Amino acid sequence: MFIINCPFCGERDQSEFSAGGEAHIIRPKQPTELSDDEWADFLFMRKNIKGIQFERWYHAHGCRKWFNVVRDTSNDKIHAVYKMGEKPPIK
Repeated sequence: MFIINCPFCGERDQSEFSAGGEAHIIRPKQPTELSDDEWADFLFMRKNIKGIQFERWYHAHGCRKWFNVVRDTSNDKIHAVYKMGEKPPIK
């Protein structure tokens, strides 16, 4: 377990949140023109790297808002938290 600093509610235990996967995935502009393989790549293929990852999180047992987290997946250290629509503070 680790602590997440919700940008709306402050520090809370990880158990209050739901992970929403990789952040900043851009939806295809013409999804109806994609092949089945291209659509599957968009839906399912994610980086899932060991190290710094940009993720979406949902505060399910709190404010019920989505936000982004920059987290090191190798040790769960959170480097930054920022609201949806904001630019990542580090890249």
